[in-house]
Amino acid sequence: MCRLAAITSDKYFSPMDNVLALETMKEGHDGSGMGLAMKDLGGEFKGMKDLPVLSCICSKDGYPTLTEYMQKKGFVERHTWAPKTRPVAGIQGRDYYLAKVYEYPEQYRDREQSVKDDLLLRTRLELKRMGQADESIVVFSFYPDVIMLKEVGDPLALGEFFGLDKANIKAKIILAQGRQNTNYAINLYACHPFFLQGYGSMTNGENTAFVPIREYLTGRAHPGYTGYNSDSEVFTHILHYVVRQLGFPLTYFKDTITPLTLEEMAGRPDGDALRLIKSSLRMLTIDGPNCNIGFLPDGTTFMVQDAKKLRPGAVGGVPGRYALMSEECGVDAAVPRRDKDTDVFPMKYDMVIIPPGAKEIKVWNQLRAAS
Repeated sequence: MCRLAAITSDKYFSPMDNVLALETMKEGHDGSGMGLAMKDLGGEFKGMKDLPVLSCICSKDGYPTLTEYMQKKGFVERHTWAPKTRPVAGIQGRDYYLAKVYEYPEQYRDREQSVKDDLLLRTRLELKRMGQADESIVVFSFYPDVIMLKEVGDPLALGEFFGLDKANIKAKIILAQGRQNTNYAINLYACHPFFLQGYGSMTNGENTAFVPIREYLTGRAHPGYTGYNSDSEVFTHILHYVVRQLGFPLTYFKDTITPLTLEEMAGRPDGDALRLIKSSLRMLTIDGPNCNIGFLPDGTTFMVQDAKKLRPGAVGGVPGRYALMSEECGVDAAVPRRDKDTDVFPMKYDMVIIPPGAKEIKVWNQLRAAS
């Protein structure tokens, strides 16, 4: 099992808060990788929220290739954050870890966001293709107000390696995963979280329905549904497909991946819609066990379990700061002063939703109508 540590807050905080929470759950990750997704950025990125941020790793050969390509595309560099790495035992550092802020090409600056999103996606995929053979360019995201950072190693050691305790980088929503390698060779990109056009998620578990889900998604003709170095990446793409592409409410993401039985649907006033979703999107039903934590473009965060409920999950906090963790000790690390009686441990029908601003926890039960 991997371990998941997500925090959503109304104030900016350091990613070290997530790293320290992962440390309390250390028995659940084996040092095969850590990923960070930071949304609603503060620190030195606070005044650039509308501009896209390219999160990537480059070799010495890949860096000039990246620079030349972005200039040719018309992107104008505004700011670069490169962590001041430190030598740490067990961490094999790479040449450049970068988060680069760009102005959009001039012809796109007044276009609607959907057009800009498509441009950013095409650019990210092209850069990924250019560097894939020799890993000279590894791109994790290219989107406004989002940074992703990944590397192979123990989370606490990586926090020290990247100097996250001293870095002027903060956010109001941060997801972190301490990876435990199971089915695949250790792969940098396989570290969660995953991200696509404003939607991010990470998962603890094993999705044995991965192949049919991947085949369904790749058949949707969306260029972003590609890659799949991890069987958990499909969760991000299902979320994107259901909410962004189909325009469904977030609760229907839960209804898609873990559909109710026909008898259970009969108790929902939207039962007819649920039956259509189950029949038309049946290939997106997951086969767990899985605990999934994610966020939407507006800053909503959530946790869901699959029907087997064999992966732990706990949510707790205070208005203004909530933690969504694999274990209660992770919540203790992130929000030690709270009323533990209000902690939530979602079961198979539950979806925990924390609206933007982190003012409250909402628990939606799948046996009720969508809100």
